[in-house]
Amino acid sequence: MNIAKGGKSIYGAPLGILMLEARFPRIAGDMGNGTTWPFPVLFRVVRGASPEKVVLNGATGLLQDFVAAATDLVDLGAEAITTNCGFLSIFQREIAAAVGVPVATSSLMQVPWVQATLPPGKRVGIVSVSAQSLTPAHLEGAGVPLDAPIAGTENGREFFRVLIKGEKQDLDVDLARQDVVEAGKGLVARHPDLGAIVLECTNMPPYAAALQEAIGLPVYDIYSMITWFHAGLRPKVF
Repeated sequence: MNIAKGGKSIYGAPLGILMLEARFPRIAGDMGNGTTWPFPVLFRVVRGASPEKVVLNGATGLLQDFVAAATDLVDLGAEAITTNCGFLSIFQREIAAAVGVPVATSSLMQVPWVQATLPPGKRVGIVSVSAQSLTPAHLEGAGVPLDAPIAGTENGREFFRVLIKGEKQDLDVDLARQDVVEAGKGLVARHPDLGAIVLECTNMPPYAAALQEAIGLPVYDIYSMITWFHAGLRPKVF
């Protein structure tokens, strides 16, 4: 007997992604570009949740908006939820409690995993879109040690001012890549005990390979985390 099970509105896309509301280009590799993923995903834009509000203003007043959007994705058919901003780690516990499915709000959640792989005396560094805005609350939400070395792109020429400040809609990809690579190289130079880097920002995966080549250390990002996350939702059949 071949019985198809119902109960959802959308099938074949078990991962739901909560998106900030922004208009900058989302190039291949960016979390918000559908071609980035080797599997179908469900997107849901949280209206009013601009990158500036979430990153620079601590997402104040936005928790219920994210909970409502996550609940909607689960109602549609999502079996797990993630977000397209690492700073949403501050809502990790609340969203997970509200929706009742696995939730991974931030790429920063990889830091403890990566740390466990490193030799004694080595630790994980973080490259963030804004090191100045990454507070202890954000780190605690993702289980990251409070003394983790962090570098940001605030002083770069392109990445921060386009993605966070919204100064323009066009993005110079080469300059953005340079901002991320320079932030990572500077972090490694200041902390020679680093054994790996985790990229906080979900817009950074397009530049991960360039950074890894520049520093010669493993680099992890939201792509590495979400492909792992999805593997548990749909294990490969051998």
